[in-house]
Amino acid sequence: MNAFVIDGFEFCRLKERREGEIAVSDFARLVEELGNKSGTLQWSLQGGADKLDHPQLTLSVSGVVQLRCQRCLAPFAFTIASESILILAKDEASADEIDDLLADDTIDVIVGSRSLDVIGLIEDEALLALPISPKHATCLDQATADALNNTKADSPFSVLKNLKK
Repeated sequence: MNAFVIDGFEFCRLKERREGEIAVSDFARLVEELGNKSGTLQWSLQGGADKLDHPQLTLSVSGVVQLRCQRCLAPFAFTIASESILILAKDEASADEIDDLLADDTIDVIVGSRSLDVIGLIEDEALLALPISPKHATCLDQATADALNNTKADSPFSVLKNLKK
């Protein structure tokens, strides 16, 4: 996979926008968490500035990936639909100051650079969108067991009663 690198600060200053689609198999860390490598992720990246004129990136990532259920170990489709706002800081100290100033947990402050790896940002966003312990709402084996438990078996005494007749 080719690296996709931007000047983060210039991208924000010019309010640029990029979007695309990447195969899930191109993300080494993400594939380790999945049931298989199938699928694609759609992404978009918009540059701009926040209300205090800090450089800001808005990253959206969506797609369907295959996870493995932690209960029954069967694969299932999981939809990723995530959007993050990233404020770019010049260094760690500035990042901490901006984070304290904003006091907003929905906005992430990162150290920007003139060579920002967009593919890495997309992969990070997809990884953060995955559940910690992926599970079906109802596992197939569990549904079968529940169905069997809900059917009333004939009492052995009723069977004997029927034989007596």
